[in-house]
Amino acid sequence: MKSIMITGASAGIGAATARAFLKAGWHVGMIARRGDALAAVAGGDARAIILPCDVTRPDEVQAAFDSFATRVGRLDVLFNNAGLFGRAAPIDELEFDEWKQVVDVNLNGMFLCARAAFGQMRRQQPGGGRIINNGSVSAHSPREGAVCYTATKHAITGLTKSLSLDGRAFDIACGQIDIGNARTELLEGIIADNPENAPPTMSVEDVARAVVNMADLPPEANVQFMTLMATKMPLIGRG
Repeated sequence: MKSIMITGASAGIGAATARAFLKAGWHVGMIARRGDALAAVAGGDARAIILPCDVTRPDEVQAAFDSFATRVGRLDVLFNNAGLFGRAAPIDELEFDEWKQVVDVNLNGMFLCARAAFGQMRRQQPGGGRIINNGSVSAHSPREGAVCYTATKHAITGLTKSLSLDGRAFDIACGQIDIGNARTELLEGIIADNPENAPPTMSVEDVARAVVNMADLPPEANVQFMTLMATKMPLIGRG
């Protein structure tokens, strides 16, 4: 039975993805800060391993990955998903602490989880595995007032490339999914505030299916970058 760790698994894309992998028969390690929210997503499934953890804290991250590997025996895939958008505002209206909060979760947290997963995949026998980073279409075409989020998602693209290169010697693949307008709680809030200008959207279950497909590839195949977005989202075009 295959195994995956999913960060940010208590809501949105992470929760939908956790449910999809449980349905597919995987062992699923679920990371988020709130254990009660993780338990609600797991729904009592015996293959769900609930691991409350703050991804910005190195000791907590390593302990969560060690606990999962001890219980399951190995780690086949990491879906490095946890992230936050931050307050939307021009750069001169943002406090440095707001910048640091987004960087801590979106970049430092993804680094810490990738580091823990890479180490486990390198040590285990047989070695190898796959890391899937949740990027964003903001790494290609940002929204206004999103300097913190956009900068970190550009950085994740560099992280993906470096992990893909460094992982070759250890049979560790790394790919990235760049998602646009999945109907998460965040996007639902944006739509509720301005329903007249609601953007085209897709469901989080659509994203989950794509991640399952990426994860289920044989070791010799890798989706390096996937862009998955609402069909009518105006990412492509001219002003």
